Amino acid sequence: MTPALELTDLRKSFGAMEIIRGVTLSVPAGERHAVIGPNGAGKSTLFHLISGHYRPSAGTIRLGGETISGMAPHLINRRGLSRSFQITNIFPRLSVWENVRCATLWAMGYRYSFWRNIERLADARQRTEEILTEINLLDRWHVPAGVLSYAEQRALEIGLSIAGNAEVLLLDEPTAGMSRAETERVVALIRRVSEKRTLLMIEHDMGVVFDLADRISVLVYGEILASDTPERVKANPAVQQAYLGLEAS
Repeated sequence: MTPALELTDLRKSFGAMEIIRGVTLSVPAGERHAVIGPNGAGKSTLFHLISGHYRPSAGTIRLGGETISGMAPHLINRRGLSRSFQITNIFPRLSVWENVRCATLWAMGYRYSFWRNIERLADARQRTEEILTEINLLDRWHVPAGVLSYAEQRALEIGLSIAGNAEVLLLDEPTAGMSRAETERVVALIRRVSEKRTLLMIEHDMGVVFDLADRISVLVYGEILASDTPERVKANPAVQQAYLGLEAS
């Protein structure tokens, strides 16, 4: 079966400094896959490469078997990959409803039209309501996105990702800065929206990682140190030394 996402000998250098050093990774369709590693390991750079914000220095990225290496971010998005960022990326002055509706319109084939009344688009209205229900923000539909709580804004950003019918979701530290209660709600949301989708996430909270991930890849100094099930990664002596800060037995 063709992997949902496949990286082959992926490399990225900035001048003489090589940040990503030959990463090869295959993520099957429907898998929840976590990328962990210490600060400076190259995790965000890896996401920038996959989502098109950086061009690879070498190597290949395939999405559903199609090469996307070096494509512009919006073209990659239209091919079914959506990405969230460490810093929430929403329209703060628009309402929650308007944020999600903007994301649904393009996915449903609507383009800018001066004479079309957007309020009469019943299918876009229905899809917007469905997404807000899925992310538990329907009762906040009228609120400006900028005044939502941090956890609600992260939920809204996830809603924007799925509004475009993305089959592969890249989430960059989705629970960073949250309380335990907020984290539990967002983890439940991620588990729900990633059903029948492929998830690749960066996360520092090991509780979240071991709760959500089917497989974990450990990135250290731009290289994959290990890629396996959570249980085997946790027991790997090299991972314990390099990342978990434990003394290998």
